[in-house]
Amino acid sequence: MSMFGDGLNAAVQKAFTRPAPKTAPAQMRYLVKQLGGTKAVAQMLRISQRTVERYVKGQIKKPRPDLAARLEREVKARWQPQIRANARKKAATTGGIVIDTRARLGYTAPIGSTDQDRIRHLTVALPPQYAARLFEAQEAGASDRELQEIAAEALREVYFQDGGRRAGSLEEVRFTDVEHLEFEL
Repeated sequence: MSMFGDGLNAAVQKAFTRPAPKTAPAQMRYLVKQLGGTKAVAQMLRISQRTVERYVKGQIKKPRPDLAARLEREVKARWQPQIRANARKKAATTGGIVIDTRARLGYTAPIGSTDQDRIRHLTVALPPQYAARLFEAQEAGASDRELQEIAAEALREVYFQDGGRRAGSLEEVRFTDVEHLEFEL
């Protein structure tokens, strides 16, 4: 997936009340139950239906690394959907989201200001409307670049302009060379 999309998913997964299944047979059983059959799971994971059946029975316990990664990703994507929805709703309506990043940030400003890009480590609480925009864009299948632009716009308003109290003529924030990115609900 993407750095921003994965970061948003990881933040939502911290709200889970129970851990997701860890073993491959338990993960397969969960997916079979969710998708309503072994054929659908086999098609989704790009393996044979018989292989899925063997995992469900416990005849195979250790998947290949690529299959293990796909299996874990699919289980986490479907795990506790109501908890996931509630966490997103809370962040989008009342709580907001905290972004912790170490990246190269620069901006476009009027002549005479120092707008050169530089590496900054920021931990900034973003208001709920930006959390809502990030989650809506992610749901709509936005690319990593689009999510990055929304985050840059949020940082411009909250960090650089401080809600309109300073840097009013700041036009654009460049958010590049992301070394670290983490979201917290």
